[in-house]
Amino acid sequence: MIRNVVMGRLRAAEGEQATQDRARLEGALAGIAALDLPGCLANHTGLDAGLRDGGWDFAITNDWATAEDYRGYDVDAEHNVHRAEIGAVAEQIARVQFEI
Repeated sequence: MIRNVVMGRLRAAEGEQATQDRARLEGALAGIAALDLPGCLANHTGLDAGLRDGGWDFAITNDWATAEDYRGYDVDAEHNVHRAEIGAVAEQIARVQFEI
């Protein structure tokens, strides 16, 4: 099984721009959470709960039955629409895939 973990930080913005960025992020995270792709065993997205200082702003985790299933997700057209929305408002994105 492959676990994919993505964390990101929103770009610095103020006022209306910050509000718009957050709305775009929330919409894209909801889109990723709604994906129903072959081999996906679990799919979670969320905003940081703010329980500790220095956290990232959002995270995505999903588990895939095989590496090929993950690769299918990586190139999926709908996934990449949501990914582009996140990339447009993120200052930093970190990702890792590992076998569990």
